Amino acid sequence: MVFFIGLLAISSFSWLIGLTGSIPYLKAFPNCMKIAVAILFVIIGFMHLLKPEKFLYMLTWTKYAPACVLISGVLEILFGLSLFVPSLQTVAAWGIIILLVLMFPANIYVAIKQLPAPGGLPAKPWYTWSRLLFQPIYILWVYYAAILPLAQFKAG
Repeated sequence: MVFFIGLLAISSFSWLIGLTGSIPYLKAFPNCMKIAVAILFVIIGFMHLLKPEKFLYMLTWTKYAPACVLISGVLEILFGLSLFVPSLQTVAAWGIIILLVLMFPANIYVAIKQLPAPGGLPAKPWYTWSRLLFQPIYILWVYYAAILPLAQFKAG
């Protein structure tokens, strides 16, 4: 849910800047959505690398937890930055979507075990279970921001 608020805040702020006319790229809301995804995934990727212990508890069911946290952090940074490379944008967006799908079991584990969400967010059942409902929204957000605009551009 905090991630969703971040997406909304960064996208809206970017779009408001675009309305001033100073940065035409920001007039298109999907571009603002893409910026939000990129910023948040790069930040979260660095959090995985700098504070892996904040994420390891979500993966206690696998002996590969440290490797999973490291790999996901690196991929989040690479995919986030690659959203701004036109030739890599679609691959990066699909990579983020795949990461979101792969992270879903860890989020289910957190909800079932009533563990706190990453970042010390509440361990209240309503919060940990509601986080699961946002996963499809994030996937659609990435698709709408980074895949659909290119598909429409190529078709039109």
